[in-house]
Amino acid sequence: MLILYGIPNCDSCRAARKWLESQDIDYRFHDLRVDGVTAGMLDRWLASVEWQTLLNTRSTTWRGLDEAEKSHVDQVRAKRLLLEHPTLIKRPVAEAGKLILVGYSPDRFVQLAG
Repeated sequence: MLILYGIPNCDSCRAARKWLESQDIDYRFHDLRVDGVTAGMLDRWLASVEWQTLLNTRSTTWRGLDEAEKSHVDQVRAKRLLLEHPTLIKRPVAEAGKLILVGYSPDRFVQLAG
């Protein structure tokens, strides 16, 4: 089953959910704030996408971090930050088997319909 990871009040997550529902695609929504994120999830995602894609450096959470935390970020540090601050994850993340999509784009989400 398709799992959509995000937060309910995120505009991109709402758009993705609306699109999935309009296409009659069954999915489960995983609220990153409530349900959290695990190292296993991040390992799966990072096996498919670059950490730079997954880490949302335009987020309010990122801007609120100490400068020392934001400097010299590599994959190991990015994973630690994402575990500590799940809202740093670029949203939504759609996971359907081995297919991982980060961010919402109707053109890319067509892959989920197949």
